Amino acid sequence: MQTPVGREQHQQGVARLRASYAALGQDAPVRLAKRTSNLFRGRDGTSAGLDVSGLAGVVEVDGDVADVQGMCTYEHLVEVTLAHGRIPLVVPQLRTITLGGAVSGLGIESTSFRHGLPHESVIEMDVLTGSGDVVTSKPGDALFDAFPNSYGSLGYATRLRIELEPVPAFVALRHVRLHDPASLAAVVTRIVEDRAWDGERVDGLDGVAFSPTELYLTLARWTDEPGETSDYTGQQVFYRSLQQRTTDRLTVHDYLWRWDTDWFWCSRAFGAQHPLVRRVWPRRLRRSDVYWRLVALDRRLGVGDRLDRLAGRPQGERVVQDVEVPVGRLPEFLDWFDREVGMRPVWLCPLRLRRDDAGERPWPGYPLSAGETYVNVGFWGVVNVGPDAPRSPRNRAIEAKVSELGGHKSLYSEAFYDRGDFDRLYGGEHLARVKALHDPDDRLTSLYDKVVHRR
Repeated sequence: MQTPVGREQHQQGVARLRASYAALGQDAPVRLAKRTSNLFRGRDGTSAGLDVSGLAGVVEVDGDVADVQGMCTYEHLVEVTLAHGRIPLVVPQLRTITLGGAVSGLGIESTSFRHGLPHESVIEMDVLTGSGDVVTSKPGDALFDAFPNSYGSLGYATRLRIELEPVPAFVALRHVRLHDPASLAAVVTRIVEDRAWDGERVDGLDGVAFSPTELYLTLARWTDEPGETSDYTGQQVFYRSLQQRTTDRLTVHDYLWRWDTDWFWCSRAFGAQHPLVRRVWPRRLRRSDVYWRLVALDRRLGVGDRLDRLAGRPQGERVVQDVEVPVGRLPEFLDWFDREVGMRPVWLCPLRLRRDDAGERPWPGYPLSAGETYVNVGFWGVVNVGPDAPRSPRNRAIEAKVSELGGHKSLYSEAFYDRGDFDRLYGGEHLARVKALHDPDDRLTSLYDKVVHRR
């Protein structure tokens, strides 16, 4: 059982972080020393990382509020808050995503149609800035509002005060099949408006598109009703259950990590879904961070490329992206995606910004419109495109199409925008002004250099 670390231990962790930052050379790249990552873009060069070893816990839980250290994983955070009968308002799908990472990057999950994105439930945060100072920031402050989607270019969160939501013991699921994207978009719009479907409350909403004519929405309802629960950490695979049953029940804990066990469906690339392999693959090693390390090993050794050549397949392009598309344009995007990319399944997760007190686009670094319903479309795999693969033609086409449809693309993976388009889409001028204020010596790598030049 994980327990809160307390404020004294937290201050000691902050002191070690600041000391490691001060010890860096003035021209040395600034990076975090961490064992796990959920980024899918390479990075040039290596350097010593900042000491964040003392910033990986929960400081305190007080009713519906928690003070949490920036490097605390959601796995650890949820273990602590569930002991208090609560969870963060949005819990991203993968266990090793950190709270600071979800706020300085982006996170999303099935409660995002009610609660927006993880940074929207932050009440206050402390940030180690490029000047070496730890600045406390609140909603409405320039640093606070620019921090989401800044990926360390404005600094690193050391403490975040977040809202929590009471939850019961179980989650009841309904898997609703739709036969075309337009029908799915219509159901999403109705659920977002009513917070219910067929007279039953909806607390969580996401879905999977297996083909242009086989799409599912999973409607989750928090419940204390007793009953048998399913276990998808063993031989059964969660995403396949959507096609096999119309209702289901999970514990809240298992619901939060339903996608992590098989990294959505990506574990099949390693054979982990084959019944014989699954029996001998230890449960404790069926989790996203293990698969991520296997992907990293493949990238270093080029195993996938060699297998493609031996099998006579065209050279593969890695297409690992999450995009947000307005719900009304979702059918158009999925139709285009089927024709031009052809990757299935894809994940679908509706979201709506929670904040509407700061103008039409309240978060300048990821300027989604307040009052608009979006659907996150997630797709992760390899498309065999041939000799053009090193130029990433599918990824570039996805960027262009998403922009055409009024959407945005998350920046945790590879990006190819030119500087002008990037600054227009991601609030580059605003970000530069805030960075100049808190990083006058320009010690932190700019967002564009991080995500496009991969420095």
